[in-house]
Amino acid sequence: MIFSLLMLMAAPPMVVVNERDVVRQEAPPHGAIGMSTAYRISDVVPQPRTMEFRKRVLHKGAAIGLHLIAHDEVYYVLSGEGEVTSDGVSQRLRPGMAAYLYDGAVVGIRQIGNKPLSLIISYPVTPK
Repeated sequence: MIFSLLMLMAAPPMVVVNERDVVRQEAPPHGAIGMSTAYRISDVVPQPRTMEFRKRVLHKGAAIGLHLIAHDEVYYVLSGEGEVTSDGVSQRLRPGMAAYLYDGAVVGIRQIGNKPLSLIISYPVTPK
C-alpha cells in the first residue's frame, strides 16, 4: 500500500545531459561583452523544473555585465580567474571558489588573467 502511494507521487525520471549536446558560442548576457562558450544544460530539461544550471566559459576580456538579480544565484569557478562584483564590491575568484549572490543585488563577473574563465552558474527558475 505504501509503495503504491509512493508510485503515485513519484518524481519525473532523471534527465542526463552531455554538455557536448548543448554547447554554443555566444556573447555573454547582460551587455554582450566579448565572447563565450555557453553550455545551456538545464534548457533541455523538460518543464516543470525549478532551477537553472549552466556552464559558461568567458573568453579573454569577456564579462557577464552588471545586472539586477531577482533571485539568489551562485557563480562557481572551475578554471581560470575572474572578478565578481555585487553591489559595487568586487572580489577575485579562482578555481574552487564560489560567490553566493543575493536577490536584489546588482551583480556581474569578468574574466581576468591569461586563461579563459570557466564557471558554473545556478539559480532558481522565476515562476511565470
